[in-house]
Amino acid sequence: MRQVISLSLPKDFTKEVKSLARKRGFSSVSSYIRRLVEIDKDLISERQLLNSVKIAEEEYKKGKAVTAKSLSELL
Repeated sequence: MRQVISLSLPKDFTKEVKSLARKRGFSSVSSYIRRLVEIDKDLISERQLLNSVKIAEEEYKKGKAVTAKSLSELL
């Protein structure tokens, strides 16, 4: 079941959203917005990022760093 969400946006912004949806190959603004929400779910917050950096710094200070010649060595 679908529900309709009404957004109130400035005219110029609405034009920009419609233009971006077309340029990105979406059939509608709705499908474009759905994709943006899906992408947003995968993003981490600033707090999570800073926490990861803090943990990495602590591990580095404890000598737990890994030296690699390339990224493929880490995978």
